Amino acid sequence: MNINSIDDLQTALRQHLYIADRGLATSIYLALKLGRPLFLEGEAGVGKTEVAKVIASLLDTDLIRLQCYEGLDVHHAVYEWNYTRQMLHIRLMEAQGEKASDAELFGPEFLLRRPLLQAIEDSRDKAPVLLVDEMDRSDDEFEAFLLEVLSDFQITIPEIGTIKAKHTPFVVVTSNRTREVHDALKRRCLYFWIDYPSFEKELEIVKAKIPQASDQLSRQVTSFVQELRRVDLYKIPGVAETLDWVTALIALDQQALDQRVVEDTLGVILKYQDDVEKIKGENAKAILERVKVGV
Repeated sequence: MNINSIDDLQTALRQHLYIADRGLATSIYLALKLGRPLFLEGEAGVGKTEVAKVIASLLDTDLIRLQCYEGLDVHHAVYEWNYTRQMLHIRLMEAQGEKASDAELFGPEFLLRRPLLQAIEDSRDKAPVLLVDEMDRSDDEFEAFLLEVLSDFQITIPEIGTIKAKHTPFVVVTSNRTREVHDALKRRCLYFWIDYPSFEKELEIVKAKIPQASDQLSRQVTSFVQELRRVDLYKIPGVAETLDWVTALIALDQQALDQRVVEDTLGVILKYQDDVEKIKGENAKAILERVKVGV
């Protein structure tokens, strides 16, 4: 798909059911044109990960995802050797009266390629999209290693040598900001903060993603979630929860909200018992009344 302007990109994203405002579309466009990684921060559920998925679809290429977590290391992120297969090869050679050489045992056929190496070594005609998801969950050591990879887009394996990207992958790094990511990594990237959407934008997202929902239900759910974000909750619901709630209500054949169904389904949008208890009862009733008046 030819994307020659920010307007083209916004249109293409919308066609793939991703509603991006001008600021986000500009950041994505520049990242594509300049070949720079895109660093997206924001609360959970606002659509950061979805950006990488949609871009992969737009570019008609593969999405390679690295999910970060505490303790993530090179063996799980880049590569490791297939020791089981190596041992089987050694025993097979011994049974034939031969000895396996190091060159054989540490060749490409015994290499287990993890996400970063898959993205760098990719041999297809198109560069993949590499998603480094929830970077803030990883350790400082891995962050430093990723910085090196993003600088040169190459990985050195002592037994094989240096592997350099044939096609530089389009990189999306996301963070929920549970900790600050180092400035050195951010400097390598174009940065954008994805905030909770306005009522109008969130309603547009709901209608695009779940067109079978009635207009009344879409508006009431969107307005209710917008109201919830003004409450002091432990975990504020994101757009993902809004979409989940609409989908659940459709499954219950609901065309509109009422207090009973709100309280019965609060677990779809609120993930902590304290938050559920805070909203139940009079608070749910008051929010629902404001929603119905506003809509």
